[in-house]
Amino acid sequence: MDESHENDALTNQKPSTEQDIADELNLKMKKYLRGKVNDLEGLKDKKLKTQLTIREELYGKSAKAAAKAEKWLMPSEGGYLEPEGIEKTWRIKQDAIAREVNIISARNQYDIVLPDLGPYTLDFTSSGRYMAIGGRKGHLGIVDLINLSLIRELQVRETVRDVVFLHNELFFAAAQKKYTYIYSREGTELHCLKEHGAVLRLQFLENHFLLASVNKYGQLHYQDVTMGAMVGNFRTGLGRTNVMQVNPFNGVVGLGHSNGTITMWKPTSSAPLVKMLSHRGPVLALAFHSNGQLMATAGLDKKVKIWDLRKFEVLQTLPGHASSLDFSQKGLLAWSNSSFVQVLRDASGTHNYSKYMTHSMVKGYQIGKVAFRPYEDVLGIGHSQGWSSILIPGAGEPNFDSWVANPFETSKQRREKEIRSLLDKLPPETIMLDPSKIGTVQTTKKEKKTKQERESEMEAAVEDVKGKKLKNKTKGRNKPGRVAHKKQEALAKVKRPYIEQKVQEEENTSTKKQKTSEGVELPKSLQRFARKKASS
Repeated sequence: MDESHENDALTNQKPSTEQDIADELNLKMKKYLRGKVNDLEGLKDKKLKTQLTIREELYGKSAKAAAKAEKWLMPSEGGYLEPEGIEKTWRIKQDAIAREVNIISARNQYDIVLPDLGPYTLDFTSSGRYMAIGGRKGHLGIVDLINLSLIRELQVRETVRDVVFLHNELFFAAAQKKYTYIYSREGTELHCLKEHGAVLRLQFLENHFLLASVNKYGQLHYQDVTMGAMVGNFRTGLGRTNVMQVNPFNGVVGLGHSNGTITMWKPTSSAPLVKMLSHRGPVLALAFHSNGQLMATAGLDKKVKIWDLRKFEVLQTLPGHASSLDFSQKGLLAWSNSSFVQVLRDASGTHNYSKYMTHSMVKGYQIGKVAFRPYEDVLGIGHSQGWSSILIPGAGEPNFDSWVANPFETSKQRREKEIRSLLDKLPPETIMLDPSKIGTVQTTKKEKKTKQERESEMEAAVEDVKGKKLKNKTKGRNKPGRVAHKKQEALAKVKRPYIEQKVQEEENTSTKKQKTSEGVELPKSLQRFARKKASS
């Protein structure tokens, strides 16, 4: 009996058969199908019926391909903290998370204390493997986050305000006291960008290979790092600002100003694309969602606002003071205030953010910048005593595309990717608020002709009619009176459209005048001169 029970248990634990795999694929296909399949039995048009059947087959094939890719090419699944009972996720501490995760994930939780060189700012590569650090007192370095090894560090012995990676980890730019410098991975100084001036913030546009900077005089610069040419140099006219962020969806640069306004710029326009009043005080922080539809702003009025960039409307207003903001790949929003970090999550999918996690630094630490690490559930924190890293479950994309960002790429793959990205480099003209308009046909509006143009066109048409010779008819049908009558009919036919257009315009202007006169209330002294309505 015992042996039979053991055999039954073994048979129940068999690996998944082809039928189980097919059932799982069918479940995944439902997520990618475009609604229910249309019922085509009632269609009488055979041509339309065949076209729709072919289209439905293509929809089914694409859904099946997407389901297969999700099963075999994206094995990792993202997850969030799940509380039990009355437990709250924001009460779970980092120590409790570190005890439950694996060893590799636990290594991403650390504190680096360098009190003599801070405060620190940081930046990650697009793959999330490398991190550039910059201390205010001249400390620069590159860290390999997989091996947790320091690749290179140097001391420039002057103020460093910001650091940013260029297209890969081989080059990074540092905004120093007087000029902006570009360094190699080995710490060699390659370029000194004197035209940018004393830069406060740096951003890099990966698809366009543009280095954007804003200096202490409120000047915005765009420099092409491939050719070295200055693409744009604009005065914002709104004073000094140290709030700058790039929208990853369309490449538009957002600036926050001291009068509470936010401006959005592109390198081919000297005027801002958008200028909106967001806060009743200086803007302190700005962040864009990766889908390009959401924007988070923080001001000195102690409010954090989440905006819908499609309508430029406020979706949610949260009370609180924030000195730095950042969106993760999965839409989590992190904000910092003094020595306190708070992470918000949109659990319902309706852009209604609520508290997800909190973290308190050692008392006295002043946080300068927070940034999520791509493809990892990690939040990097640069503060006055060094930099730290904490675990935020569900923050990063669980599956990376090796053609887009590969954390484990070799030197050969990096060279190939660099060449491919240079060939696919986008010109600055492609930066716009709605990049989906690229490739569409712009319809030209018909310009209204002036009165003189219409008259000259009518005169030319009349002269053409007068110059035409009529055919000679048979005897009795070629009388002078009949010929003159035909010429008058031809002239009237040519003049008719012009006269009708003139009459139509006069009617439109009269109705407009009547509406405006009806809408405006005349004073009592002039009401007796107003046209009275006909009594019914």
